[in-house]
Amino acid sequence: MEPLYRPDGVEARWQRTWEEEGLYAAAPDPSRPSYVIAVPPPNVTGSLHMGHALNGTIQDVLVRWHRMRGFNALWQPGYDHAGIATQAVVEKDLRSRGLTRHELGREAFVEEVWAWLEQTGKTIMGQFRSLGASLDYSRERFTMDEGYSRAVLEFFVHLHERGLVYRDNRIVNWCWECGTAISDLEVNHEDVNDALTYVRYPHADGSGHVTVATVRPATILADVAVAVHPDDPRFAHLIGKDVIVPVVGRRIPVIADEAVEPEFGTGALKITPGHDPVDFEIGRRHGLPEPSVIGFDGRMNAAAGDLAGLTEDEAADRVVAWLKEHGQLEKRESYRHAVGHCDRSGTRIQPLVSLQWWVRMDELAAPAAAAIRDGRVSFHPPVHGRVALDWLEAIRPWNVSRQLWWGHQIPAWYCPAGHTTIARATPTACGDCGSTELVRDPDVLDTWFSSALWPFATLGWPDKSPDLAAFYPGSVNSTARDIIFLWVNRMIMAGIELLGAVPFRDVIIHSTVQAADGRRMSKSLGTGIDPLELIEQHGADATRYGLLKMSSTQDVRFSAGAIEEGRRLANKLWNVSRLILQNAEGVEPALRPSALEERWILARIDATIADVEEKVAAYEFSAAASALYHLVFDDFCDWYAEALKPRLYAKDPAATATALAALERLLALLHPVMPHVTEEIWTALPGAGRGRLIVAPWPVVAEAAAGGAGAATAEGAAGGAVAAGAATAAGADPLAALARVQEAAALFRRSGVQVALEGDEQRIFAAVVKPERVKQVAGNAAAEIARLRKEIGRAEAMLANEKYVAKAPAEVVAGERDKLERFRRELEALTG
Repeated sequence: MEPLYRPDGVEARWQRTWEEEGLYAAAPDPSRPSYVIAVPPPNVTGSLHMGHALNGTIQDVLVRWHRMRGFNALWQPGYDHAGIATQAVVEKDLRSRGLTRHELGREAFVEEVWAWLEQTGKTIMGQFRSLGASLDYSRERFTMDEGYSRAVLEFFVHLHERGLVYRDNRIVNWCWECGTAISDLEVNHEDVNDALTYVRYPHADGSGHVTVATVRPATILADVAVAVHPDDPRFAHLIGKDVIVPVVGRRIPVIADEAVEPEFGTGALKITPGHDPVDFEIGRRHGLPEPSVIGFDGRMNAAAGDLAGLTEDEAADRVVAWLKEHGQLEKRESYRHAVGHCDRSGTRIQPLVSLQWWVRMDELAAPAAAAIRDGRVSFHPPVHGRVALDWLEAIRPWNVSRQLWWGHQIPAWYCPAGHTTIARATPTACGDCGSTELVRDPDVLDTWFSSALWPFATLGWPDKSPDLAAFYPGSVNSTARDIIFLWVNRMIMAGIELLGAVPFRDVIIHSTVQAADGRRMSKSLGTGIDPLELIEQHGADATRYGLLKMSSTQDVRFSAGAIEEGRRLANKLWNVSRLILQNAEGVEPALRPSALEERWILARIDATIADVEEKVAAYEFSAAASALYHLVFDDFCDWYAEALKPRLYAKDPAATATALAALERLLALLHPVMPHVTEEIWTALPGAGRGRLIVAPWPVVAEAAAGGAGAATAEGAAGGAVAAGAATAAGADPLAALARVQEAAALFRRSGVQVALEGDEQRIFAAVVKPERVKQVAGNAAAEIARLRKEIGRAEAMLANEKYVAKAPAEVVAGERDKLERFRRELEALTG
């Protein structure tokens, strides 16, 4: 082994080796249980960001852990075609060449997209490799590949045959810059400063006026009613009467509807179904017309008369000027409110009525909601399950058509007579009248419509393939909270609808990594951190460890210290391995413990195996990383290796063999988190026929080898240390014995006072602490005695408080009692 561990080169070499040797590959195998994760497909234009790195690490830990435990583990890779994002990128590239997609035509433009992707896209899987992600790259799928496209069309036709797909003029979120409708879930609501304009609508009978407040004066031109709440006594006398729309002079009714908020403005609401979602629903309930005065280019259209061609803001200024001139402007006041903006372009959304394809969702949502309620799908943390369930229970129709050229073109054809034919393949004639003059719908399907099929379309569905039989349903979906509705819920709905089973059992909603100052990570804000730069600087293992360490059930701030801690851990592991291997010539690994420190480290490894298994199974990755750090850095390196050095240097074969065997177990335990450095060290260990660590068996508790202490837990060790004792006899609890030694070491470093120890305990204390080398101890006995007395007084007062003992969690109270006993022991040791 080299004197220094340098991850550069080592990590890339192992990534190539594992992949070339087929160790990532999964194939149907009925002799083993399957474990399946489908990676959330990144955009085909995307690159690795911090969210990808954290989520990729979480998934890889789970996959590597299950692979070592004998599962037939499949981690399915692939890309999403990302309709709006990809088309926007390619159109930008065309503009740089002086071209537009309309000049090229649809067919040539799609060819341009494919060519662009071949040159520039699909880079992120290579970046996942740099992270050490053990995806089965041989199975890479793309939501626009031929087989996947067939699955998408099958899904649409299936829903149509079920009567769940229909075409209708309904209000949509229109992004005029992207030139397409987008879903509610792709709209960001941002607070903006506006003016609330109070407008007088004259009564048609000349008896007065009703004042209406609006933030969009330009849409007054499309008003079709004024609405009030049916229980609002201020306007009861107006219901059923008519008023006159300012500027255009149109006569409209005053109606009553419970959707009106009496507290907003004056309590009277102008109804513009063509430009507001709430107004649209009110209009549909009352059978009102749906005129529009804003076009799909974001400007006033021909129906706006003299205002045609103006922006909405320009038209609003003209309308306000008219109101002032005609005495119908009551007042204007500042108003701050949330306004929808396109997630892609940042453009302010225009709610417009448009002829679109829709999916009725109630029949699809009910089984998915039931699956969450009865636990067939569990969210971690559980709060996200409630969030997912709330959305499913209040679900609305899904607008699935997009006015793009890149994506899955809707399989609908129209004949001159106005008939619609839905088919899996291009029809030769209209299904109603037989006309051969068919035109295909130019729209494409929402990107999320196709990604809803990801867990099973990647396995060959709609064919009944061996892969589908072996790997569906899957095991885990790990993702960010912002796509619970967009993707997770839709996968659950699609899986139950098409295959009769949920696509995964567990959903992990991982934390969002923020910048160190708490702001969101953003290149434009200058707060982004490139995980590839972290990997280049510190190594993939260190980056993986650091991301796991800072992960949480809440959003977390990026910690450079956590990455650095991972780097130190890799180096510490490397150095202790060199120490053991340099003194292991002619010795092979074998558990032959005899001394206290050997039985102790094996018991600590066993306890950590159990702890890590529990934490990873519960998706508590930060706690698992911390447990591994303390085992490797503190227990194995700082205590066990230091105590062992004299026997290693003396070439004690039993001690060396046991050290090698303990190191084997340590490497296997750490491998899912830090795969590269552990595999590199594993390969250097002696032993004939040693296979790769990536497929080595996961370590099991070796109770016999550990002298019966393998089942001991950290809590058991702390409890054993409560009772003071002499030297540990053979077969006594090694965890308790070392807890006494470590307690004595901590006390010595704080106070300079050595506690009386005997036998192995004194030997280990001397070997690790080396008190004879300490020329001047920083500790102060008097100060330590004062501190302990203060702590004892605090703990005694707390435990004497009956209300505290009754209300505090039992484990917290038990912890306080343990601390009190430790403080008393330490004080007795210092004062005699």
